[in-house]
Amino acid sequence: MSTVVETTQSAEATTAPVIAAPAAPPAKPLWLAAIYVASGLLLFITQGLGMNIVNANLFQLQGEFSATAAEAAWLSAAYMAPYATLSIALFKVRTQYGLRPFAEWSILLFVAASALNLFVNDLHSALVVRFISGCAAAPISTLGFMYVLEAFPLQRKLTQGLNIALLGTLLSAPLARMISPGLLELDGWHALYSLEVGLALVSMAIIFALPLTPPPRAKVIERIDILSYLLMAVGIGCLAVFLTLGRLYWWFETWWLGALLAAAILFLSMTALIESRRTNPMLDFRWIFSKDNLHMAAVLLVFRAVSSEQSSTAVSFFQQIGLLNDQQFVLWAIVLLASVGGALLCMALMSSRYVETAHVIALSLIAGGAYLDSLATNLTRPEQMYLSQGMIAFGAAMFLPPVMAKGFASALQKGPAYIVNFIVIFLFTQITGALLTTAALGTFVTIREKFHSSVLVENILLTRPEVAQRVSQLAGAYRKVITDTTILNAEGLTLLSQQVTREAYVLAYTDTFLLISLVTTAALVVLLVHLAWRRIRISRIAPVEHVPQS
Repeated sequence: MSTVVETTQSAEATTAPVIAAPAAPPAKPLWLAAIYVASGLLLFITQGLGMNIVNANLFQLQGEFSATAAEAAWLSAAYMAPYATLSIALFKVRTQYGLRPFAEWSILLFVAASALNLFVNDLHSALVVRFISGCAAAPISTLGFMYVLEAFPLQRKLTQGLNIALLGTLLSAPLARMISPGLLELDGWHALYSLEVGLALVSMAIIFALPLTPPPRAKVIERIDILSYLLMAVGIGCLAVFLTLGRLYWWFETWWLGALLAAAILFLSMTALIESRRTNPMLDFRWIFSKDNLHMAAVLLVFRAVSSEQSSTAVSFFQQIGLLNDQQFVLWAIVLLASVGGALLCMALMSSRYVETAHVIALSLIAGGAYLDSLATNLTRPEQMYLSQGMIAFGAAMFLPPVMAKGFASALQKGPAYIVNFIVIFLFTQITGALLTTAALGTFVTIREKFHSSVLVENILLTRPEVAQRVSQLAGAYRKVITDTTILNAEGLTLLSQQVTREAYVLAYTDTFLLISLVTTAALVVLLVHLAWRRIRISRIAPVEHVPQS
C-alpha cells in the first residue's frame, strides 16, 4: 500500500506533460516544505495506528470481546480484505474526478469510520467496523505519500521524498506498541480509538488547510474496469482472509479455508481472462509478468520474508514467553530510531552513485540481526535483543526505496496507464506478500514446535530421578492446599508439561530466526554475485568501446 501511493504523486508530477499539464509549481520555501512533510507523516501515523493498534493488542482484545485467539484474528482479516486492493481503484478515481474532491471525501469517510469504532461493544460489531475502516484507510496512506512528495522538487521526489515517505510507513508499528499499554489501562478498546479519532480530526484540518498541486484530470475509467476491479478485489480479499487465518484454523482441517482459496483462484483467473482480451486493459498481465517485473517482485517478496522477522516472528516470540507491550517500550523506541537512521543513510546513498550499496548493507544487517536472535533462550528478554532488532530495523528501512524508485521509473517510461500495473505488483508483494510470508513463518513455527515437543517429551519419564525431583519441586507450590499425593503429582506434571511446551516454542522460534538469517544470507550472496558479474561485463565492454577506429 505504501508502494501504491508513491506512484501517485510522482506519477502526477512526471506524467503531467502527457496530459497537457500546467507548468511545474515553484519550489516551496523551507518552512512550508517542512509543514508538508510533517503533515504527510501525520497522515501515515494516523492510518497506520488504525491498522497496527489491533495487531499489537490482539491478545488483550480477546478479553475485551470474550473471544478466542482465532476469533480475534478475524479483526485483522476483516481490515486487510478491502485494504489490499482499494488503492488500485482509487488511483483511477482520483485521476478522473480530481485530487481535491478525492482528498476531502477520503478524510471525511476516514473520520466517520474512526468514530464508528467508539460504538463497538462486541466482536461482531467490531468485525463490521474493521471492514469499513479498511475501506476508509486505503486513501489515507496515498494522501500521506502525496503530502510528503509535494514538499520536494521533481528531481528529488524519487530520492529524498521517497525515502521520507517510505519511512512514514514504518513509524506506526513501533508507535502502536509503545502507546498501547497506557491507552488500554485508561479505557480499553475505546481509548485506543479515541486517539485515532483525534488524529483523524487533526488530519482533516490539515487536508482542508493545505492544498496539493492538482494534477490534470483525464477520463480513464471504462465500464469494464468496474467488473475487472470487483473480480480482482474479491479474489485478493479471499486470499487475504485465507492467509491471515489459515495457520490458526490450520490449513487442511477447515473446509471453508479451501473454499476461500478456490474462490480466490477463480476470481483472479476471471480477472486475467477479461484483461488479456482488452485492447486497453486496466492490467497488462504481459507487462506485469515480464522478466524484469518478476525479478522485482521476487526481490520484494524476499524482503517481505526477511522483514517479517521483526514484524511478526519476534513479536510472537515475546508473547510466547509472556512479555507484554509495556515491557518492550525501550525495544520499540530503539526500532523507531533505527528506522529513521536507516532511511537517512539510504537517502544519502540514493543521492550518490552507490545505490546498490543500500541493498548490501540492508541484507547484511538483517542477516546478522536474525542470527543473533537465533541464539535466544527462554531467559531472553527485550534488552538482549536491542542490538539485533535495531540492526533489522535499520536494514529494513534501507531496502525498499531503491527498488521503489527503479520500478516506478520503469512504469513511467511505459506511460501513465502502467502506473496501475505498477501498483498491482507492489500491492501484491507488500500486502499479500506480507500475509503470505507471515503465514508461512507461523506455520514453520508450529511444525517445529511439534517436532521439539515430541523430542522433549520422550525424555520426560518419572522413572528418571531428575524428572521426579523436578515434578516434586513444581508440586511444592501446592503442598499447603492439596494434601492428596496423587493430585499433587498431577499438578506437578501439568506445570512441567507447560514448561516443556514453552521450551519447545522457544526452540521453534530460534529455528525460524536461523532460517530467516540463512535466507537473507543466500539473497546477499546472490546480490553480490550479480553485482560482480555486472561489473565484469562492464569492464569487458568499456575497452572495446574506446578502441580507436582506423
